Amino acid sequence: MEQEKQDFISSFRHTSRAVHEIAVDKGWWEVDRNDGEMIALMHSELSEALEGLRRGNKESEHIKGFTAVEEELADVVIRIMDYAVSREQDIALAIVKKIEFNSGREYKHGGKKF
Repeated sequence: MEQEKQDFISSFRHTSRAVHEIAVDKGWWEVDRNDGEMIALMHSELSEALEGLRRGNKESEHIKGFTAVEEELADVVIRIMDYAVSREQDIALAIVKKIEFNSGREYKHGGKKF
């Protein structure tokens, strides 16, 4: 399992750098973007996933073979990757550590209904 974690971290970091380079090449970083804007853009992709679901989760118009929800969730991850590289945040390692933390939590921890 340790090797799979390291492989995930390495791949995620590499892909994140590539995602950020694409965003830079496409002009999205000509000026620094503020944190609030970037988080709002992540949130907007989640809203687009919800809207896709509400419309029947049809096939994506941009990436054939995938649903609207799959496309929009991919956009969320892409925006997170772009932001993380721009702020030198290690989201890959944070994901692994958060999964480890969650695995040790009690059943339905926190007493929340959902």
